[in-house]
Amino acid sequence: MSFFFSDEVVLLFDFWSVHSPTGMVLSVLVILLLSMLYETVKIGKAKVLHRTMLAIPHSLSQESLAEQDEGAVDTSHGQHGTTQGRWFLYHVSQTLLHVIQVVVGYMVMLAVMSYNAWIFLGVIVGSALGYFVVFPLLNVG
Repeated sequence: MSFFFSDEVVLLFDFWSVHSPTGMVLSVLVILLLSMLYETVKIGKAKVLHRTMLAIPHSLSQESLAEQDEGAVDTSHGQHGTTQGRWFLYHVSQTLLHVIQVVVGYMVMLAVMSYNAWIFLGVIVGSALGYFVVFPLLNVG
């Protein structure tokens, strides 16, 4: 198969059938937004991972766990439950973001597999715009 430029294509589902230039423009816009969403979720996962790493106190580091095994007195037992709860919430958030990223990524991939060049260009432009717009937010906060 090879890429082709056409205003007629079926994308992802039978009901998403494009038969006009206007429909193609709208479809490219939707795919562009899906690509931007993919980049947004990817950066969101990185932010949640960073917050997760900051939420784990030094008392839970490997060195502290090794000291506890050697018989050191644990003074942070009250914080341990709170830290585990916070870590669990961050882990659930990361999991949900991962599922969203996988679903959107596969949808974008399947749209590209229609071999329509307009859709492919929409994915490329959406990915570039999404990264350009969202990446600076990674350093904020």
